[in-house]
Amino acid sequence: MHGSVDITDLSFGYTESEPVFSGIDLSLAPGQVFCLLGPNGSGKSTLLKCIMQVLTPNAGRVAVDGQNLNGLSASQIASKLGFVPQSLVSAFPFTVAEIVVMGRASQIRMTASPSKKDRDLAMAALERMGIAHLALRPCHQLSGGEWQQVLIARALTHSPQVLLLDEPTSHLDIGNQVKILEIVNRLAQDGITILMASHFPDHAFLTAHQVGILKNGRLLALGNPDDTLCESVLYDTYGIHIRVVTIGKEVNRKICIPVLQEINRPVPAKEVS
Repeated sequence: MHGSVDITDLSFGYTESEPVFSGIDLSLAPGQVFCLLGPNGSGKSTLLKCIMQVLTPNAGRVAVDGQNLNGLSASQIASKLGFVPQSLVSAFPFTVAEIVVMGRASQIRMTASPSKKDRDLAMAALERMGIAHLALRPCHQLSGGEWQQVLIARALTHSPQVLLLDEPTSHLDIGNQVKILEIVNRLAQDGITILMASHFPDHAFLTAHQVGILKNGRLLALGNPDDTLCESVLYDTYGIHIRVVTIGKEVNRKICIPVLQEINRPVPAKEVS
């Protein structure tokens, strides 16, 4: 099985004096899910872009199945890694099928049109997501959950060994969040290695084999979610008290509950009859 990921001493900064992160080390086996947590502005999206080679790291190495990605062409990287961005807005009323076939762009010559193979692979990705019935629908008519599934299908058109998702549940209601997390688990069961950035610690408990917390340019914690996401670590990360509670004898799953500060609310006056 292919899809092992090895990140060694990875560092990046827009200037030498102000690194966004440094010394990042991570190893994932094929089919593992890694959930990257951290506060706003901690560099989660930047780290994913460096892994994807959209941004060039200042130092360090990213390898998939032992092959260093540095210096590979866009088409070579796309055959190994798929990327689902945090947000992608289309200014034109493309259909779902047209959006998904754009995932094949690195394999299509500059002046060429998508081939039958490209269109077939796009439809296969839509079928894999269970949304082939949306193929001819204009993308601006989709719900948030449908649009996120389209973006995942778009990233799957190369049959990548590794999939990077940048906050794939942002702006989604809880029903669509669960649907996306179930897709993540299913893709991992199919052998795809997943690196997912998220704002929600619960997502690590629901999906991840490993969790990492990025803060102040370093991985504050790294390991199995059950062992790593304790209340003290979450406080150090987010600056608020978060209870970690195990629910249900049959479910036996941990959840995070923020502890709100007590507010003395005025007692409503009684109505006079």
